[in-house]
Amino acid sequence: MIRKTLQNTAKAVGKAAAVPARVVAAEQALRGNDELLAALSTSTAGLDEAQITERLHRDGPNEVAHEKPPHWSRQLLRAFKNPFIVVLLVLAGVQLGTDSSDLAGPLIIGAMVSISVLLSFIQEYRSSRAAEKLKAMVRNTATVTRRASDGHSERIEVPVAELVAGDIVHLGAGDMVPADLRLLSAKDLFISQAILTGESLPVEKAAPSAHGMVVAEAANPLDLSSVCYMGTNVISGTATAAVVATGARSYLGSIAHTLSGERVQTSFDRGVRSVSWLLIRFMAVMVPVVFLINGLDKHDWLQAFLFALSVAVGLTPEMLPLIVTANLAKGALAMSKRKVVVKRLNAIQNFGAMDVLCTDKTGTLTLDRIVLERHLDLDGEASGEALEFGYLNSRFQTGLKNLMDKAVLAHRNLEPMAARFQLVDEIPFDFQRRRMSVVLSGGDGQHLLVCKGAVEEMLAICTAARQDGIDVPLTDARRAEIRAMTRHLNEDGLRVLVVAVKRENPSGRTYGLADEAGLTAIGCLAFLDPPKDSAATAIAALRQHGVAVKVVTGDNEAVTRKICREVGLDVSHSVQGRDIDALDEAALDGVVARTTVFAKMSPLQKARVVEALQRQGHTVGFLGDGINDAPALRAADVGISVDSATDIAKESADIILLEKNLMVLEEGVLEGRVTFGNIIKYIKMTASSNFGNVFSVLVASAFLPFLPLLPLQVLVLNLLYDISQLTIPFDRMDEEYLTKPRKWDASDIGRFMIWIGPVSSIFDVTTFLLLWHVFGANSAAHQSFFQSGWFIESLLTQTLVVHMIRTRRIPFLQSVASAPVLALTGAIITIGLAVPFVAFGTKIGMVPLPTAYFGWVALTVLTYCALTQLVKLLYIRRYGRWL
Repeated sequence: MIRKTLQNTAKAVGKAAAVPARVVAAEQALRGNDELLAALSTSTAGLDEAQITERLHRDGPNEVAHEKPPHWSRQLLRAFKNPFIVVLLVLAGVQLGTDSSDLAGPLIIGAMVSISVLLSFIQEYRSSRAAEKLKAMVRNTATVTRRASDGHSERIEVPVAELVAGDIVHLGAGDMVPADLRLLSAKDLFISQAILTGESLPVEKAAPSAHGMVVAEAANPLDLSSVCYMGTNVISGTATAAVVATGARSYLGSIAHTLSGERVQTSFDRGVRSVSWLLIRFMAVMVPVVFLINGLDKHDWLQAFLFALSVAVGLTPEMLPLIVTANLAKGALAMSKRKVVVKRLNAIQNFGAMDVLCTDKTGTLTLDRIVLERHLDLDGEASGEALEFGYLNSRFQTGLKNLMDKAVLAHRNLEPMAARFQLVDEIPFDFQRRRMSVVLSGGDGQHLLVCKGAVEEMLAICTAARQDGIDVPLTDARRAEIRAMTRHLNEDGLRVLVVAVKRENPSGRTYGLADEAGLTAIGCLAFLDPPKDSAATAIAALRQHGVAVKVVTGDNEAVTRKICREVGLDVSHSVQGRDIDALDEAALDGVVARTTVFAKMSPLQKARVVEALQRQGHTVGFLGDGINDAPALRAADVGISVDSATDIAKESADIILLEKNLMVLEEGVLEGRVTFGNIIKYIKMTASSNFGNVFSVLVASAFLPFLPLLPLQVLVLNLLYDISQLTIPFDRMDEEYLTKPRKWDASDIGRFMIWIGPVSSIFDVTTFLLLWHVFGANSAAHQSFFQSGWFIESLLTQTLVVHMIRTRRIPFLQSVASAPVLALTGAIITIGLAVPFVAFGTKIGMVPLPTAYFGWVALTVLTYCALTQLVKLLYIRRYGRWL
């Protein structure tokens, strides 16, 4: 029912202007809890289905403006927003205005524009719809209390879009705040508001009873300590809150128009754009030259003008946006079949350019199935007491239970023991303290504080140690012995947590961080997360393809080094987070360059490592799934997360893995390189072919008493050549191309054009001489024969250049194109050879050619292929690259 309501109201709601978030948040921030709940017509028991349905109708889904696919009509119009399409339309208009009786030229240009625009539109429309469907597989949820149909309250997970004003929401570490919330109660709650303020440090939030004056005096809505805003995220602590504003009525919704829109262009976008304008400038210079030469030489300025327009059409790579979109969409589709959701199409190309992958350890290198391997006292002997206290800590915490908590709770035989206790309070986990505590009452009149956390952080707050059932002072010497014992466990690949307790008389107050002092250390819990069998293979495959793997984790250094060693990573250099805090950028760059293992890293330290790698010219990918990974995910060129990740991690990522597997990443890297390679193929084919054609036209225009091709013939030739390239996105790449990262190099395009373009011109000139001297097409009376002959030779060489440029190897012998490329280029060659012999050819001024001519053409084409291969080898030897 609720889902249906959402679908019916999503379109109707949201068109109205958003209510200013300042008014909504400020008014609710000043109310007491009872007054707030009354104003929202809700209670701590939650809303029932009828109330939820009514509010969804009233307010609409809890969504703010974001980059949704535009309406199909806008997408179609956007397909015309391309410099090459505009040039073609202008040329068609000019030609139509110059000679309105001849519609053939404008019609052919119209066909070229239609093919490019319609295919681009269809490809973009399909890919955007597919992307939305893929994104729907990755859903963010919120924990709420709602009333079931029988009236009882239950805590359930619901999609964020289904939240309504008055819902009672529960927050824990790692959650994204799903709407604008007014806190009803909070415990050590710290919120990162970086998405709204840019401030990296988290701010403390509390219910109004604790901070009433601060709330009343807050000048900025973001300073309201009792309000949590949609889109921010929980760093640590827990809270219960009421939803006061959703969707467009939220603070984020009111400013969403400034946050949504086009992303900053990547280097790839800028590269494609620079090549586009390079070709347009080239056309702007050469077309007037062709016009002037023909006009001055032939004295037919109208014909010269129409020919120059046709040359301009021939120089226009109008299929470029289609080829780029089709390549990226094909890559996204291929990756979706491997359980990879691409949130941003351009991230596929960045995958191909990635040369450093920073990854967490847990679940990526390891099985992510932690088991409690040992429970020990402080001397390293088995201890049931350490397990019991550890169980109580994991059992009663209300925040996000991690894998180690779940491993402890697998000992269900301890549940009867835990049933004797009740939760009084808790001090939630955070990434600075690296520990969490619960306060319990067990019927003995005292409160029991049970704390569990990382070794160093726990030893720092303990003043006693339990030894043979007696609590003795914890001396520095004893601390050293415990560290040595836990270090030995770490070296065996075990992660160690220390358990400690403290008993106190009830005081009726709220417990806080200050209570985590004077504890008695009880023992250790040792967990094992063995490496995946596939991890070593995946790392070797990534290394073989030029991607270095660095492990950046908040975990223990000794454990991390052992796991990394087992999966084949170099662990000769490793550092901890505290070691890089004092380093400036230059010193950090040096450390990061030689280090593979980064342990005990905080969120900001992880981001610093990513930025240091980027300063050194690397394209960096970051794979993470925790709230502590969000800054690094945003900083990376390719942010990669998993479906099971925290909300903020998924929002920060460009790519979502539906299963956490490095082998999938290796496939993504290769797919990115194939995508990039096929785009570069088209650009280099077009640039070099256009340059060669203009060079040939200039030579012919200067020495022939007639036009080398009629304007209409130029248009037909260009249309056939464009169609022959439509299957390039479905081509394969040679294995050697995939072995190293590929980055955009605009300078290589111009260099390639100058080297390869004139090769075709050489054979165009030999064809001119052949037609002039051997076949006698040396006067205006025989120009149709000349034009038909050059049409055939030009089409064959231009189409075959697709096969010559697509590989650095010898085409057809060492590297064969994919079946779609072979089929389409073969079809275009067949059509081109037939044109002079059919009625259409006669209509555009062509005549049948003798059989002898085709023997000469075959020799020309073979010699052309041989010379192109020779130039290719020289180019590779000089510049070390081809594509």
